[in-house]
Amino acid sequence: MIKPLSSEEARALVREGRMGRLGCISEGEPYVVPVSYIFEGESIYVHSLTGRKIRAMRRDPRVCLQVDDIEDEYHWRSAIAFGEYEEITDSDERARVLDHLLGRFPHLTPIESVPVHDGQSSVVVFRIRVREVTGAGES
Repeated sequence: MIKPLSSEEARALVREGRMGRLGCISEGEPYVVPVSYIFEGESIYVHSLTGRKIRAMRRDPRVCLQVDDIEDEYHWRSAIAFGEYEEITDSDERARVLDHLLGRFPHLTPIESVPVHDGQSSVVVFRIRVREVTGAGES
């Protein structure tokens, strides 16, 4: 039987996760991509190269992150964190978040070292300021 998760259970599922599906609106259409992330406090932290999702979130900062834990078709949990996209531009905070992300995901390519034409990093570091987390599961 499918049951809703409590807010605390849904938040715990997102906090325990490592990979989620980031949803945003790109050119009026839903756009969903997998991302590695960290959930600390009330924010989810991610880094990415500039591309379609970054352009989309800059236009419309409303986003969600869906995370699941699937044992089989009868034993699963799923949660969605809703919030707003915000780029991290402060150099100290940006370095702290990148260190934490690369510490948790040591096999991620350190793409933040690749400069673009202006000599700056080509990577965007951002947070999702979480306002609500919902979820459901079956066991």
